[in-house]
Amino acid sequence: MSKYSLFYFILPLMTFIPSCQRKLSEDTTPPPRSGWVYPKSQKQAVTDDYFGTNVNDPYRWLEDDNSVETKNWVESQNKLTFSYLDKIPYRHKLNQRITELYNYQRCGVPKMTNSGNLYFFKNNGTQNHDILYLRQKAQTQDQEILNPNQFSADGTSSLTDYAISNDEKYLAYQVSSSGSDWNEIKVMDLNNKNVLKDHLQWVKFSSTSWKGDGFYYSRFPEPQKGDALSGKNEYHGIYYHKLGTDQTEDQLVFRDNDHPFRNFYTKVTEDERFLIITASESTSGNALGVLDLSDRQNKIKWIVENFNDDYYYTGILGDELFFSTNADAANWKIVSFNVKNPTSNLQQTIIPESKDAVIDGSTFCGKYILVRTIKNASHQLQLFFTNGNLYRTIELPEMGSVGEFNGLATSHEMYFSFHSFLRPNTVFNYDMNSSKSSVFFKPNLTYNPDLYTTEQIWYKSKDGTSIPMFLTHLKNKPTGSLTPTLLYGYGGFDIPVMPAFNPARIPIIENGGLFAVANIRGGGEFGKNWHLAGTKQNKQNVFDDFIAAADFLVTHNYCTRKTLAIEGRSNGGLLIGACITQRPDLCQVAFPIVGVLDMLRYHKFTIGWAWATDYGSSESETDFNYLIKYSPLHNLKPNNYPSTMVVTADHDDRVVPAHSFKFTATLQEAQKSTRPAMIRVDVGAGHGAGKPTHKKIAESADMMSFMFDQMGITPKY
Repeated sequence: MSKYSLFYFILPLMTFIPSCQRKLSEDTTPPPRSGWVYPKSQKQAVTDDYFGTNVNDPYRWLEDDNSVETKNWVESQNKLTFSYLDKIPYRHKLNQRITELYNYQRCGVPKMTNSGNLYFFKNNGTQNHDILYLRQKAQTQDQEILNPNQFSADGTSSLTDYAISNDEKYLAYQVSSSGSDWNEIKVMDLNNKNVLKDHLQWVKFSSTSWKGDGFYYSRFPEPQKGDALSGKNEYHGIYYHKLGTDQTEDQLVFRDNDHPFRNFYTKVTEDERFLIITASESTSGNALGVLDLSDRQNKIKWIVENFNDDYYYTGILGDELFFSTNADAANWKIVSFNVKNPTSNLQQTIIPESKDAVIDGSTFCGKYILVRTIKNASHQLQLFFTNGNLYRTIELPEMGSVGEFNGLATSHEMYFSFHSFLRPNTVFNYDMNSSKSSVFFKPNLTYNPDLYTTEQIWYKSKDGTSIPMFLTHLKNKPTGSLTPTLLYGYGGFDIPVMPAFNPARIPIIENGGLFAVANIRGGGEFGKNWHLAGTKQNKQNVFDDFIAAADFLVTHNYCTRKTLAIEGRSNGGLLIGACITQRPDLCQVAFPIVGVLDMLRYHKFTIGWAWATDYGSSESETDFNYLIKYSPLHNLKPNNYPSTMVVTADHDDRVVPAHSFKFTATLQEAQKSTRPAMIRVDVGAGHGAGKPTHKKIAESADMMSFMFDQMGITPKY
């Protein structure tokens, strides 16, 4: 399985589909603007005392997502933003072009069952959500199983996860509304496609693991009225639901009442003998337990009781449980435990840590262990014998990413997807008997990728650390003052930013521009040490790395300050907020999207408490002293800031929109130049997961319109 926990930030796709070359307008002077008249943001006398330091919070009232005042403020801000966007003459054509670029058929990686059937997603191009299909063994026709586009008329309800019972009689699936992290679980009878009466609520950060005529899942208690989108999430519990019963009858398997801030994830082993349990207090490190499902006392044996390291399930072989872990292995390794005596002291190393590659996921395929690794921010795929010896490296098309991989210990076949900055998702079938790959699905390209190129360069950060950066652009492209450039970064939570494919980036490339991705510290590109070098008191390294990337692009004549935009989402929104407060001259345009911008209060909302291992907490004096130095909200002073579009959504219960609301109100007051400081609040959307296609297109078109307009560049559409 992947090594990323269920309550990480959403990491959206960053890149593009290439297309034909277009010329730039020669007009590089931003259009004249008079001073902006922003909606009034009332200031209130709210002050907090942090260890003798008084910190004002005049826009605290914007944290109340249920108040009339907050809703009126959002409406007024959106009115200003969209009245401006409506006046950009090419905005509609940008929207049309991005819609065209999204309109290609897509296919997901099949999940195999023991019967040989395949379940996978397909999308005809512009459907709001992917549809789940079944291809029966030895058949070529696909049957539609579940169409999330029928969940809601406006596409705001989405399918977030599904699990098929081992006998293939039932499908349990999770549904989210308006992009919320809250899910409902429903069950379909696969024989007649009828949805059963089983209906489970208040499910969040949960798998669905079948055992017999029911399944294990995790949920929180029902929140107090009005707290669903912003209240703290506490007392996560593991439950077993038996088909045909009411949720109130579900069996509580485990909940730690002494530790309300622990989340639990479950996985039933393939032979249905054991329930694997991971317990997490944050986004780094987890305890590890195993429950013998034949034990009527439901007594969990804790293999690892501390939260110092990460363990993620790989598979089971006889009485041996296999996991990937970074315990005493910064680049990860594969270990095993014997279920008869499962203690961390008796673990055996199967595949040792590599010096130059990071394990990024593993599973059993046939008689082998399939391992995905990262080397220099690009994926490799390898098969190992169960004794740890390398069997074969699977050839991949180019520098890029393996998005998903699925196999079974009982099958000699496996499936995986591959994509790069220049090529969309292609799905491959790999036969371990013949050691050959064949194409299961390949999208039809409507452009010539040979017109484009991706290069990886290295630059020096402030402290001399070498940082890699991907640059994607037209071959033989001109550089300099006419080059619109978008620099993307994330830098957190051990999440690697890999080569990825996103239609929304094409307008930059089609207009002779450059898309850059900096693999800064804090991410997972180079293992645990790279991650820790961008956390807590080391967080400034992340901002220094990104600022150095922007400076590199300018000093090496890829672009100018006036044609440079910077973007980051979630933790990356924090990155952008910190960079423009520390270097207001860095760029022309900034997009802090669904960002963590109030570093003193982030832990008080929903799952925010889990991020303290990366950030620290203002409840600690030591942590407060460095958080206050870079917290974007608290470092906005009167200055000439870039043209800024803050982007958030009203149903974001991962990073609550109050971060963006308070930051925008403060930025509008602090902005000394005539450059706009705006906010775009998506109504009926969340942090990013499950967002319907039409909303993705609209958001991208608005951002690109804002960017080109503020650079003074007219795209040729």
